[in-house]
Amino acid sequence: MITERIKAMLEACETGQPVFPPSVLFSEGWLLRIILDWFAHHGGDRYPLSPRPGARWFSESWLPSAFLPRYRGDRLAEARSHADGVLGHFTIGDPGTAGLTLQPDASQLVVIEAKLFARLSTGVRNAPYFDQAARSVACIAEVLRRAGRPAESMDDLALLILAPQARVEDGVFAWDAAPEAIRRKVRRRVEDYAGERDTWFREWFEPTWRRVDIRCLSWEEIIEVIAFHRPEAGQVIDSFYGRCLHYNRPRARAAFPGRRFGSAGERGEAAAIVLPSGLGPPVAASEQQPVPRAEEGDPSGQAPQQGSLGVALKKGAWQSIPTK
Repeated sequence: MITERIKAMLEACETGQPVFPPSVLFSEGWLLRIILDWFAHHGGDRYPLSPRPGARWFSESWLPSAFLPRYRGDRLAEARSHADGVLGHFTIGDPGTAGLTLQPDASQLVVIEAKLFARLSTGVRNAPYFDQAARSVACIAEVLRRAGRPAESMDDLALLILAPQARVEDGVFAWDAAPEAIRRKVRRRVEDYAGERDTWFREWFEPTWRRVDIRCLSWEEIIEVIAFHRPEAGQVIDSFYGRCLHYNRPRARAAFPGRRFGSAGERGEAAAIVLPSGLGPPVAASEQQPVPRAEEGDPSGQAPQQGSLGVALKKGAWQSIPTK
């Protein structure tokens, strides 16, 4: 009975008579769940979101941190880290806390961050520089440590950032997710502990950092892959994605008359919104991005190159991800 009423309330979001903001349903969280569910039930070609045999996915899990409180009032500590999605061989403990534990024989662990117009979150209270990308990779290392599973034993170890194609191509996430930048931020975090976390950094973080695959993928590319295998499913998910863009557009967009970008053909407008000062946070094209210096992520001295549909952030180079 309760689930039927919940279903009716969700369906009301499509009828124009919602009883709560439609963005509760049409969000990056539900978009990610729909896509992970599709890949979980369709094997075949390997893709970054494809589960390996025996793997599962879970949304809104909590990852352990290597920097949890050592005592009450620890001024360096942080809480566990929230992950939009996780794919791999793991168990979830108490459903109320959604704590994740890697299985002893695991071969896959993929942490996923889902974005529409937002950036990666900034640092924690006790370490403002320790942003979401650095925390996620550090948490992956801690998950491996607690399971006693070396990074070299994992077949699939990754951090994936999913976002609209326009945001990926604009390089919105490139600076924060550059591998060398992540290493520096975690190194600085460890140095705050005056030697207490040096062994963890050397024996667990650095092997994880060398092994982990950090990528930005566009929602559009993922939907194209689904549509290639199942055109009807791709069309349905594409329609849902369009509504996610529509209901989560930056607030300032609503202040201007004219067309919206809820349909597939209008999505490119998401990157072209320029906001007058004071109306809200800028998006894509209006954001002033620092230009990564060559020494930040590429020892060869060349500036990183971006792919057309996604960016694979590797140590020393960024490789474009080909269209399926």
